[in-house]
Amino acid sequence: MTRSVSASKLHPPVQPPHVLTRPRLLRRLDAATEPVIVLSAPAGAGKTVLLTEWSQHLTAGGGCAWLSLDVHDNAPGRLWDGILLALHQVRPALPVRLDSDEWTLDVWLEEILPNLVTGLGAQAPLTLILDGVDSLTDADAVRSLADLLAGVPEGMRIVLSTRHVVGAPLPSLRARGLVAELGPHDLRFTTGETQAVLTGLLGCAPTADTLGALYEATEGWAAGLCVMGRALAGAADKAAAAEAVVRGMRAMSDYVATEVVDRLTTEQREFLVRTSVLDQLSTGPCQALAGDRAGVLLRELARTVQLLEPVAAQPPAYRPHRALLSLLSDMLASEGPDASVSLHRAAAQWYSRRGHTAAAVRHAMLSGDEALAGALVLADWEEAIAAGRSAAVSHWLRLLPPRTVAADARLCIVAAMAALSGGAPEAGRHWLDVAQLRQRGAETVGEGSTVADAATVAQTIACCLKGELLSADRLGASVVAGTVPLTPWRALACTARGTALLWTGRYEEAEALLGEATRDARAAGHGLALVRALGSRAVCALLAERHEQARTLSEEALHVAAAAGLDGHFVAVSAYLGRAGSLLREGSVEEAEEALAGAEAALSGPDRAGSEPHMRALCHLTRARLEGARRNRQAAREAREAAERAAARCEVPGVLTGLLAGADGDTVVVPVVPGPQDLSLGERRVLRALCGPLTLREIAAELYVSHNTVKTQVRAIFRKLDAHDRSAAVARARECGVL
Repeated sequence: MTRSVSASKLHPPVQPPHVLTRPRLLRRLDAATEPVIVLSAPAGAGKTVLLTEWSQHLTAGGGCAWLSLDVHDNAPGRLWDGILLALHQVRPALPVRLDSDEWTLDVWLEEILPNLVTGLGAQAPLTLILDGVDSLTDADAVRSLADLLAGVPEGMRIVLSTRHVVGAPLPSLRARGLVAELGPHDLRFTTGETQAVLTGLLGCAPTADTLGALYEATEGWAAGLCVMGRALAGAADKAAAAEAVVRGMRAMSDYVATEVVDRLTTEQREFLVRTSVLDQLSTGPCQALAGDRAGVLLRELARTVQLLEPVAAQPPAYRPHRALLSLLSDMLASEGPDASVSLHRAAAQWYSRRGHTAAAVRHAMLSGDEALAGALVLADWEEAIAAGRSAAVSHWLRLLPPRTVAADARLCIVAAMAALSGGAPEAGRHWLDVAQLRQRGAETVGEGSTVADAATVAQTIACCLKGELLSADRLGASVVAGTVPLTPWRALACTARGTALLWTGRYEEAEALLGEATRDARAAGHGLALVRALGSRAVCALLAERHEQARTLSEEALHVAAAAGLDGHFVAVSAYLGRAGSLLREGSVEEAEEALAGAEAALSGPDRAGSEPHMRALCHLTRARLEGARRNRQAAREAREAAERAAARCEVPGVLTGLLAGADGDTVVVPVVPGPQDLSLGERRVLRALCGPLTLREIAAELYVSHNTVKTQVRAIFRKLDAHDRSAAVARARECGVL
């Protein structure tokens, strides 16, 4: 071999001024006992500086060899010239031939590697630091180094410093516990370290605002902090500091350009520039903007450019470092305004097709297409509201300019429904007032409704939430007749009016209308309306003293709510109260407490403080009954007083008047034990079906009810007949004469 290695590569580089000692990381290196240590982080992360300081402690002990690698070492012969010469500086007696002929695989396997392993194993402990391993791309060079790493001699430690994510044999070594790793997160400066380095560069401690701004801009990246700190040094006033920040940002972009972007292929650079409009880089949206090879390029860049920060594992997604993103944005802007417009529009279309409405709307706005952004909201809002995601819809609307929303009656209706679905009737009414001013012709919004009819449905819901029963009944009567069956608007209208009828004591009419709402909500796939309709039917049955029906309906409503993620939403309150009331009648106080706590939690929150006074009053009355059952007179009295205050906010108290009168004095719950005679009509139908061979799902199909309803009714049958399976239930029913 030819010993043509520069002497400067065999020693650590000279430390720059104002170097910050990083005891946190030095301790990590000192504590590592694994034979291989890997520092893998982007350019400018401080890898070389850290290892230089650490190597001084190791050299003092006489056991550290250093080799700085670059592109000239990207061949196995030159690589091993350097490694063997670096080792020879520390171990002159090392029995390895350095004057062999040209490097070959046979020479490596038969002579160099065995002699090296044998020679090093016979010596005192030694650390070999290879700085810049990312320069090695030649397959034979990489493979030969991997061979050494896979069998490091005892007493030797090899430290690799690289800008890339290391491949083989690192995964195998990691699985065997033979490698210690410091990655980008480890090398990132903490706020304390940032303050220390800036103090050294500025000559005084930075202000809290300066520290926070620089840390946010650099994300703790060592090179960025040093560049910005040096730019700010000597700035005498705010104007000078502002100019220094501009210079520092430019210098930071220059560093990223020369150390990262300029080293990429043309294809890789173009990929990064085109995808710089995205918040996160993942295969799907990147392919929409940069072509079919986007997935391959993203994987390559994630391995080689560690200024792409992982933000998700499945599917893999990355976020560009702010310094890299700033440079890429400048590069895209240099191509002209049309370049970013077309990319944002393509991103909006991709996200829209996959149901990521917030991202789609944001990119549509960034493309300057307000009409597209509004259309995206109008296309997706109804499904989101049905799933209880009113906050998401409100967020989409906030991405639009307020004037855009206020100018479109349809968007005003969407804003109103988002507010109402979040329990904010006053905000909903505001948007309905604006919609009335903006309404033009027979515009449609959502499925099967004009803006005018939708506004009436929304007004009915607002009246119901405010406790204005007479207005809700009057508006609801007109809009129910005008809405199309089996649509969300029909389900919402029937639910609102049925709830108003419930609180006025018209239980039969309420049940009929809420039954229609249940049917329409199921057909339309509107989870929010379905939970509300079933829960209101449960309360209706409870107040009409149809207790088993109340329990069955409340359990079904809560099951639907849990499946849809709506068990914490205020529409589930009626279901919780129906269950709590039924359980209290049976004397199950602790179970009732659990259900009542669910209702109270769903009603809490500042945005719901003034809504649904009737439901709040019933909740307080249920609490009074429960505390009465516990003989807690003071708590029961306080709950009754809270119920009276809630009822006072109602336009018409309705049935609350009688309920409050019946709550005077201490309430004691007398347990009622259900028996065979208490089987409801629906439960008797299911009981007869249990005599046959049908499964519960088949019984549900035969009776035209949901599978969950049948399961709930079967549980009720078992409880009333004191049975634990269907055969015992059938036998018990025959004994009692029920069958």
